[in-house]
Amino acid sequence: MFDIGFWELVVIAVIALVVFGPEKLPQFARRAGYWIGRIRRQVNDVRSEIEREIAFDEMRRAREKMEAPLNALANDIEKATRADAPKGAALADRPAADSAPPKQS
Repeated sequence: MFDIGFWELVVIAVIALVVFGPEKLPQFARRAGYWIGRIRRQVNDVRSEIEREIAFDEMRRAREKMEAPLNALANDIEKATRADAPKGAALADRPAADSAPPKQS
C-alpha cells in the first residue's frame, strides 16, 4: 500500500523521538498502534462487506440468467395447457365407453 522502506521508518522514528521525547514516545507508540489497528479492522470489515455484496450480486445475476429460460418454458406449458383445456373439458363430459350402466335394486 505505502512504499515505505526501512530507512524511511528510521527517519520517522528519530523525528518522533525528537518531537515527543523519550518519556512520551512509548505512550504515543501504544496509542498510535491502537488507532492503526482499529483503522485496519474497519478497512477489512468494509472490504469483506463489499466482497460479500459483489458475490451476492453475481449470484443474483446467475439466478436471473437461469430463471429466464425456465420462465419461458413455464409460459409455453401454460399456453399449451390453456389451448388443450376446452378439448379436455369436452372429453370429461362424455361417459366412458367401457363403463357399465348403474344397477338398480
